[in-house]
Amino acid sequence: MNALLPFQDFQFALARHLRYPRRVPRPMGVSARRTEIYRGLVRNNLEGFLLACFPITHALLGARRWPRLVDAFFREARCHTPYFREIPREFLHWLLETPSLPMTVPPWLPELAHYEWVELAVDVMDTLPSPAYNPTGNLLDGQPLLSAAAMNLAYAWPVHRIGPQWRPRKPSATHLLVFRDAYEAVQFIALNPVSARLVALLHAAEGQLSGREACVQIAHELQHPEPESLLMHGAHLLDQLRTAGAILGSKK
Repeated sequence: MNALLPFQDFQFALARHLRYPRRVPRPMGVSARRTEIYRGLVRNNLEGFLLACFPITHALLGARRWPRLVDAFFREARCHTPYFREIPREFLHWLLETPSLPMTVPPWLPELAHYEWVELAVDVMDTLPSPAYNPTGNLLDGQPLLSAAAMNLAYAWPVHRIGPQWRPRKPSATHLLVFRDAYEAVQFIALNPVSARLVALLHAAEGQLSGREACVQIAHELQHPEPESLLMHGAHLLDQLRTAGAILGSKK
């Protein structure tokens, strides 16, 4: 391993002091006042990106627990990207992977934070141009094409309902489809397990599976006593997803 240059040594020493100001001495030649000001700027800038992405998490943790969580992230996390927009993702990974947080948090908090982050993730998701499609095509006999920027999610808690006015007492399996519509706006749709399975099949097929084939497969998986009934409900769901903007149309 190559030896660090003097300026790199200084940067690492300053970073260690900013993370642990009481434990690690500041670099020589730098005043306490300057390092304190700089630490405040860095820490507050970091918190600003987190507040923009996690407003509900912030509101529910309150004025005492939220700053402690941000301080712990500032000290302990080792981010792997220099991009500001990735700070919320780094915070989420740290929150999910840290075995012992600095305070007790509700069991649903990690999933809530993930739910809040998903909006940003879908908003900035890089996608390839969609294949040619017919926006008014038959979705049952044709091959439905989902929005390229979409995430089909399953949570143990009803994260989309959690807020200052309501907090769950017990888990409740929740399926959500989060996607970017034709107007580049991020939308959320709550799904039941069967609807979520249909979306998962279409997403995995990437436009190579007809709506009818997907519904027939689900009927087989469920050993449904009335496949035609499920087919009718599937056709209705496909139309609803197209109206909402999650399905672009049928592939040409």
